[in-house]
Amino acid sequence: DVQLVESGGGSVQAGGSLRLSCEASGFTSSSNCMGWFRQAPGQKREAVAQTGDGTTIYADSVKGRFTVSRDNAKHTLTLQMTKLRPEDTAMYYCAASTVYEFGCLEHQRYNVWGRGTQVTVS
Repeated sequence: DVQLVESGGGSVQAGGSLRLSCEASGFTSSSNCMGWFRQAPGQKREAVAQTGDGTTIYADSVKGRFTVSRDNAKHTLTLQMTKLRPEDTAMYYCAASTVYEFGCLEHQRYNVWGRGTQVTVS
């Protein structure tokens, strides 16, 4: 079974940085969709950054501030977040698809999710 474990969340002041990591076990694809999503209380789940088939997609709200990197050899997905804003406050989830390489922006394509890590920006 594929399992995803996130780490690196926490509390930070506006303008600060955090680095989230996702360790994937049992996931060996180098091209299937992997990505980060976030959900704030009372809000819908939002795509933050996705990778798949050699492409990377960022939400407009994080472009220029967040960077996602994928290490297929170590089976990890990292999200470097800089210039954090209070509106970035959310639970951040790592997700992977064992089926799809394309359409990685759609959360329905992901069938494996981590438990999430909280990011709070004040």
